[in-house]
Amino acid sequence: MFSGITSVVTATGPSLAPLQVGASGFSYASWKPDFYPADARPEDFLRLYSERLPSVELNNTFYRLPAEEQFARWAEQTPPGFRFAVTMSRRVTGRGRVEGVDTFETSVRALGERLGPIRIKVPQARDDGFLILLLGSVSRDLRYVLDFRHESWDDPEITARLDEAGVVRSGALEAAAPFRYLRFRDPPYDEEALARLAAEIRRLLERGVEVFGYFRHEDEPTAPAYARRLLDLAAPG
Repeated sequence: MFSGITSVVTATGPSLAPLQVGASGFSYASWKPDFYPADARPEDFLRLYSERLPSVELNNTFYRLPAEEQFARWAEQTPPGFRFAVTMSRRVTGRGRVEGVDTFETSVRALGERLGPIRIKVPQARDDGFLILLLGSVSRDLRYVLDFRHESWDDPEITARLDEAGVVRSGALEAAAPFRYLRFRDPPYDEEALARLAAEIRRLLERGVEVFGYFRHEDEPTAPAYARRLLDLAAPG
């Protein structure tokens, strides 16, 4: 079910690591009136979203990198503890190149403490030179996730390199880094499916592993509903 091999309400307790679950995006008018109020304005969507869920995955940053001021405004609209997972711009890693990492990192750091993991899409087949350059270019104080889309990356040697760099693979349940990044891309999810996901995630939380998870956007507000239910199911008993 995991893709990739994938005041704020939280599902945490004294003995559990944080669980940051949400949707891939928030700016959807079609989520009115079931998730957002019928009269909600687009400029209010993020604030309303962050009142009900603790995290969101930003994918528009893959196509166009917003200015630092925009990231700062997003941060100001959300409460303490909220986290943005940001997708790296395709201009940084497109066509097998790695350039402009510093510029990208400077921009997203405007989110301050609300900056969560940075996801990097890797659609191409395995290229060890690309991976070495990429891992040597990103800052170690930021949390990075590699979203491999080609099966040629499925190799224990690649896993060892990611572990050494403190980077996780999207969808991996085991890693050396103290967090995981899961993307739920196969709806619909019934109660039984969500309960299975919650049980798997809770085992990670009990080990002190912070978990970030995001449901795919659909026209109906199923993604935030799934996220809210998963938070409830994974909450301390």
